[in-house]
Amino acid sequence: MAYALITGASGGIGFALAKELASLKHDVLLVARSADLLKRNCDDLKREFGVTAEFIATDLAQPNAVEMVQDWIQKNHFDIDILINNAGFASWGPLKELPMSEIQGMMALNMNTLAGLSKTLIPNLEQHPRAYIMNVSSTAAYQAVPTLSTYAATKAFVLLFTRGLKWELKGTNISVSCLSPGPTSTGFIDRANLGMMKEKAEKFSMKPEQVAKIAIKGMFAGKAEIIPGAVNWISAKLAELVPKVLTEKIAMNLYKVDR
Repeated sequence: MAYALITGASGGIGFALAKELASLKHDVLLVARSADLLKRNCDDLKREFGVTAEFIATDLAQPNAVEMVQDWIQKNHFDIDILINNAGFASWGPLKELPMSEIQGMMALNMNTLAGLSKTLIPNLEQHPRAYIMNVSSTAAYQAVPTLSTYAATKAFVLLFTRGLKWELKGTNISVSCLSPGPTSTGFIDRANLGMMKEKAEKFSMKPEQVAKIAIKGMFAGKAEIIPGAVNWISAKLAELVPKVLTEKIAMNLYKVDR
């Protein structure tokens, strides 16, 4: 029995990805902070799809998070053929106004834990004829975003890290993909303290279920980059072509709020 391990699976895109895999009869392991939400999600997946679903509740931003997850996997003899590093968060505001704990937590979760789990689980993934790593970035990875500077930088790390890892594992049994969604109807905006953007973002938002379906299909197809939605794909690609000062100015005007 092989499992897909999905981080940040208490809701939003993470749970939608777990649900999409469960609909394909793939057993799942869910990781996030909230034990109550994870238990409910596992129960829902078992009932609706008849799969095995287990969870561990832990704060993945903590320094020992990777070791805790690895110990749990080994103790329970879980065999993993899919790793989806979805957990991450953003904090909005000028750098000088953000609490240091938020900056450090963002960098730890969005980068350190993602890279650590990827490294730690490669030996497990190597035991399968075919295995997959999908790291979740963002369309914010394609340009600097003032007032979301740290978040955008962490997601640029995810994009470049994933592309590099894909080349490192080229010719092996492990396929590596990067998912870069645009605005999605999740709790992301509230967690980032971007409530003033909610009405504007909802006009362009995709549903988590739409993102998940495209993501899983792209992952199994071995795509290097998966950018759900035509508008998101065009904006990401344009950001690579037009002068950076222009995309940065647009982003600044989009996220800046007079105080």
